[in-house]
Amino acid sequence: MPIAPNFSSVYEHEWDINFTQCAPNGYLNYVNLCNLLQLTAAEHSILGGLSFNDMQKFDQAWVLSRIRVEIDALPKWQDKVVVKTWIESLQGANSVRNMEMHLDGKKIVGATTFWAVLNTKQRKAEALALDHSHFEKFPEWHATQKPSSRINFLRDTEIVSERKVALSDLDIVNHANNVKYLEWCLDTMDLKPILKMEMKSLEMNFLRELNLGDDVQVNVVPNERPEFFSIVKEGKVCFALEMSWK
Repeated sequence: MPIAPNFSSVYEHEWDINFTQCAPNGYLNYVNLCNLLQLTAAEHSILGGLSFNDMQKFDQAWVLSRIRVEIDALPKWQDKVVVKTWIESLQGANSVRNMEMHLDGKKIVGATTFWAVLNTKQRKAEALALDHSHFEKFPEWHATQKPSSRINFLRDTEIVSERKVALSDLDIVNHANNVKYLEWCLDTMDLKPILKMEMKSLEMNFLRELNLGDDVQVNVVPNERPEFFSIVKEGKVCFALEMSWK
């Protein structure tokens, strides 16, 4: 698609929080929080001519490699939130994109994401084929106190769940969507710290693709409020998650 007439390098999207996105306490759950962030990024890429359909002309797609989310508060059912996003850097096959969620004019969530360009036929990273010079980059404007980082996943863990990647886990790139990894981990946890909204930050590294029918293990360092999860396929870590608590 061509660049939209209303394209801007800083994009804002208003979202209504509906009941299907909320936890039993009536507040936006962490999985759908991350989903709204990635949906806002997708909307911005559509307006700027860097959408999935645009990139598929070159057999390319954006895939999320790392995300860090810092949470001050969560919106509740029927709240209207504004998610703001902009590109910090974009060079070669990699891009850093930032997001902020605002409620009643106040920032309540900040996130930084690291994306890679994937060749969807060869399933490997390559430089972006599309021109992106119309996107202004903001290297000094950060949404989080800390940047995203590589997680040390060489830890002693125990298996808490086993599952097979199902059709409902797949997205348009034909692999397990990034929010599914988080969902699988949180599904193994006790409800209490979740419903008390005690999570302060979460950081995720996506290391290997997971595809339909893959058998995986969800591993954790045991704790009442766990701080580390990994998802493993055939002995190799595909995903790592670090959480901090208030």
